[in-house]
Amino acid sequence: MTTVFYISGHGFGHASRDVEVINALTATGQEQVIVRSAVSADLLQRTLNAPVQLLPGECDTGVVQVSSVANDNEATVRAAVDFYRDFPKRVDAEVARLAPFGVDLIVGDVPPLAFAVAARMGVPSVAIANFTWDWIYETHPGFLPSGADLVALIRGCYRQATLALELPNGGGFDVFPKRERIPLIARQSTRSREETRRFFELPQEGRVALLSFGGYGLPALDLAALDVGPSWTIVTTDRVSQPASAMPPHVRLLSEASFLTRDFRYEDLIKAADVVITKPGYGIISECTSTGAAMLYTSRGDFREYDLLVQALPAMVRSRFISHEDLFAGRWQSSLDALLAQPLPTTVPAINGAEVAAGILRRFS
Repeated sequence: MTTVFYISGHGFGHASRDVEVINALTATGQEQVIVRSAVSADLLQRTLNAPVQLLPGECDTGVVQVSSVANDNEATVRAAVDFYRDFPKRVDAEVARLAPFGVDLIVGDVPPLAFAVAARMGVPSVAIANFTWDWIYETHPGFLPSGADLVALIRGCYRQATLALELPNGGGFDVFPKRERIPLIARQSTRSREETRRFFELPQEGRVALLSFGGYGLPALDLAALDVGPSWTIVTTDRVSQPASAMPPHVRLLSEASFLTRDFRYEDLIKAADVVITKPGYGIISECTSTGAAMLYTSRGDFREYDLLVQALPAMVRSRFISHEDLFAGRWQSSLDALLAQPLPTTVPAINGAEVAAGILRRFS
């Protein structure tokens, strides 16, 4: 069976969870998987357990970011309008590109293009997501009323999906004719906290906070000016402006090369941390849930998903808000200490969504 995954290039959350689904789907060695995405080939190579064929390129536009915590609203509208302007021609090009592969199923997370292509090819399609782009765009600054036709086009694509697999804390799923709810899809660490700290040369005792802001990082943040004392070790793989030589001894910069051997994955580092300092996104929340790390989070700009995720956080992980002002001023100590003093959630959500999704996808074989 040949399955094509259309994966949004917006952030890392879509790709990270789809990797887990692909790993579960290919565990029997009977599936051929093709990935259509602008996601980094290096990311796939580091995290996939079976070979897949990557057909690179943009398959949706998402929200344009100017930093990890701010969006460019005007650029978001322009990018979407440009992408969907000649949509029928784009669908034709996709159908021609996939024709040689004998496609049996198309999965979308959650580019509308995936479902239009599947309908044109006459193959079933399955959405896996926690939100839809029409739901995001209908309240995004600057999108309506001028973008009403674009939102309608996106909804028309989603209505062609055979099935939608709705992840927890989702929004916008009324557009799909048929849907099933599935548990959280979460990357799960296979290493102990102790061996991960040993590998990355982090102290076995004492508290560790992981700064995690994705591909943009926080270059404006002065890590040398943090108010945390020697009882905390601050770790990051993010892009920062200061060289490692300028960092105090309790701040550690890890290169992305640390993960190239596949011996340790990013979720192992999350498990080794006491706290993750981040912005709320599906991927990082699911990984904190699966590893037990607490989350100190800040606002991520205009993005409708944010409110849903913040409402859900207390039932999933220990969490606490920090303002942009305190974050960039380096006033972290009191928030970190207060966060760890909070009680743990009384229940833990199920995190076997990848296996459940893979089982559902196999129904189409």
